[in-house]
Amino acid sequence: MIAGFIAVAVVAYLLGSIPFGLIIGKLKGGVDIREHGSGKTGATNVMRTVGTRLGVLTLVLDVAKATAAVVLATIIIGSDNGTSIIGGVPVYWQHAAQVVAGLAAVAGHNWPVFAKFKGGRGVTAYFGTLFAIYPPAGIFGAQVVAIAALRSRHMSLGSILGASAALCLMIPLTIVYGFPPVYLAYGSVVVVLLVFQHLDNIRRLRQGTERRLW
Repeated sequence: MIAGFIAVAVVAYLLGSIPFGLIIGKLKGGVDIREHGSGKTGATNVMRTVGTRLGVLTLVLDVAKATAAVVLATIIIGSDNGTSIIGGVPVYWQHAAQVVAGLAAVAGHNWPVFAKFKGGRGVTAYFGTLFAIYPPAGIFGAQVVAIAALRSRHMSLGSILGASAALCLMIPLTIVYGFPPVYLAYGSVVVVLLVFQHLDNIRRLRQGTERRLW
């Protein structure tokens, strides 16, 4: 089982490390997007640097790689209902493996080994994992991202609000409907990380100097 979890973490990190934004920028635009805009490899910087269509393509691929990481984790660990007691709460191995994969995929996206550890902010990777392990929260959060970003034209604001909204939905789903508490813990950790990754954006939003979409 320990070997299985190590395999899950390694595979998920390597998948998360695939820098689709960097690859697309070089293949289609002939540029290293880390040298433009925010310096990130995420979909928003690709959109600003080489065009909206390529930005959307990057977003889809970044979501897909994170979703794949969680799906592969489920396959590696299997559907065994074995449990461990963590903090007095029973945690199914399969659920724990999905969370490990999610954390590793987000870490890989933010600090990719294939791109000198200069990646994105983790938003698309996070939602990719949510679509696999917590679909209601993932879908709800993605809708909030889209609405907030399109209305404000600030992707950073939409990302923060969407991730926070997904976490807020996890709370009643966990308390009332019995969704795995380990998922709520995962969401809490990653949302804190995403806010940290957006501190520069938050500062510019407060100053009124944040870059706008299009």
